[in-house]
Amino acid sequence: MVPPQPRRRPGFTLIELLVVIAIIAILIGLLVPAVQKVRDAAARLSCSNNLKQIGLALHNYHDSNGVLPAYGFDFPTAPPGNPLGPQTQGHSAFALILPYIEQDNVIRLARQDRSVIDPLNLPPPLGVTPAGQAHIKVYQCPAAPSRDSDYGPYFAQFISSMKGVPLLLGVTDYAIAQGIGGSLTNNCSPSTPPGNTGLLGQKSQPRKITDMTDGSSNTILVVEDGGRQNVYVGRQMVASGIQALLMGNLNAAWADYNTKVRVDGASASGVPGGGCCVVNCTNIDEIYSFHSSGASALRGDGSVFFMKESIQPGVLAALISAQGGEVIPDY
Repeated sequence: MVPPQPRRRPGFTLIELLVVIAIIAILIGLLVPAVQKVRDAAARLSCSNNLKQIGLALHNYHDSNGVLPAYGFDFPTAPPGNPLGPQTQGHSAFALILPYIEQDNVIRLARQDRSVIDPLNLPPPLGVTPAGQAHIKVYQCPAAPSRDSDYGPYFAQFISSMKGVPLLLGVTDYAIAQGIGGSLTNNCSPSTPPGNTGLLGQKSQPRKITDMTDGSSNTILVVEDGGRQNVYVGRQMVASGIQALLMGNLNAAWADYNTKVRVDGASASGVPGGGCCVVNCTNIDEIYSFHSSGASALRGDGSVFFMKESIQPGVLAALISAQGGEVIPDY
C-alpha cells in the first residue's frame, strides 16, 4: 500500500506578490507624509514654546530692572586692557536675559562689564571662555539645521593670524524685531508712519512695557530668522562660510546684537530690499523659518502666533511698530 502524499501548499503567484508589494508601497506613501506632518507639527510647537520662554524672560527682566533689555548697546568708552583694540560693542538682549531662562552658568562665565569682543568673552583661540560657544536650546528652533556660527572669517579681516582659523559661537534662530526698513515702506507699505521701529531699542532709550502704545497684543518683539550664518533663498541653501559672510549673513550668534532684524522686504529670488516678500524668502536680515507656510513670532504680551507667508507688508509693519497708532486688520 502506497502511503498518501502530503498535500502541497500552493505558493504565491507573481501577480499576487506584485499586488502585495503595490499595497505596501501605497501604505508607505500614505504613512510617510503623515509622519512628516507630525514631526513638523512637533517642531513648530517646540519652536513656539521657545518663543514663549523668551517672552517670559523679557517680562521677568522688566520686572527686575524696571525696563526691557535693549536689543543691544555700546559701551560709552572702550573697556581697558583689550589686546584686540578699543572695542565698545556691548551685549545682546538674548545675553542679558540668560539668568531668566535658567542659564546662570553661562552668564557667570562671561563678563558683562566688558565688550563682547574681548578675550574675557570670546572662546579660544582669541579668548579664554567657552560661554559664547554654548548651544542654548531655547535659542534654537528644532526645525532649523543644527550648526555653529564661524566668526573666524570676520576676525581674519583684521587679525592675520586668524586666517583659516575657526572661531565657533553658539547660534540663535530668533531675532529681535528692531524695525522696518525704508525700502519696504517706500515700495510696499506707503501708509506706514515714518520712523517705524520696534520696541526694543538701544540702551540710551530704555523702553518699558507701557511704551507699547499700540497695545502689547499688537506689537511683535521677536521673530524667527533661522539657519544663519548660512544663506537660504526659498528652501535652498545657497551659500555658507566665507561666501555667506560676503553676502552679508555673518550675524548668527546669540551673543551678537547684530542678530536683530530690520525687515526690508526681499524679491522672490532672495535679494534683500528688492521686493515685498517679508516671510520665508531669504534669511538675510529678514523673517525666515523652516516651517511650512510661515514663521512664528512673539508678541509683547508674551503670546506667540504663526505668521503666514501671505501676510501683507503693511500689516507686518504695523505689528512691528510699537507706537505707530495704526489700525491693524485681521492677519
